[in-house]
Amino acid sequence: MKRALLLVALLWGAAASARDVVSQVRERLVDVPLLRGDFEQKKTVSGFKKPLVSRGVFLLSREQGVLWDTKAPFASTLTLTRKSLSAEQGTGAAAYHLDASKEPGLAAVNEVMFALLSGDVKTLSKRFKVEGELVGAQGWKLTLTPTDTGLQRVFRSIHLEGDQYVRRVQLEEARGDSSVILFDKLSQTPPPSDAEAGRLAK
Repeated sequence: MKRALLLVALLWGAAASARDVVSQVRERLVDVPLLRGDFEQKKTVSGFKKPLVSRGVFLLSREQGVLWDTKAPFASTLTLTRKSLSAEQGTGAAAYHLDASKEPGLAAVNEVMFALLSGDVKTLSKRFKVEGELVGAQGWKLTLTPTDTGLQRVFRSIHLEGDQYVRRVQLEEARGDSSVILFDKLSQTPPPSDAEAGRLAK
């Protein structure tokens, strides 16, 4: 009986400790209604020795959506809203458009992408087991393991690092591929231009 009580106490303590870390990470993150900056993405694909590297700029508007514009090695744009996902090549020709009302899993994926970029730990906690640690006076690291069945088909785990902003995202995909995304020159200004607002309104 004593051993059982001790085990319960240890498990409870571990759970409480995990909640404390998550709460402390949330306190270190800035609440960002809008964020823009540069990104570099290195994607490692099974069967290829060298990662695929792309660079560009992004805009996150918490109320409207995400604009992900790749500049190199090839120009392309990705527009992500709560209701849809659209991609275009550099020529402006539409590559594809997905509507969340017709793609049930898209809403969940969009929600996760919004949360990852903005560091919305509360939302991520709904679909992932969240573990982490504090680093120094301002830094933190989180490991997300999907508990949502749909997301388990996509990700094995996600690792986040940052300070007041998310600075690094590592995506470990279920099929074996992985991506590391680094963010730089982060800013909460300027607001969306007319062209950016037009894309997000579609």
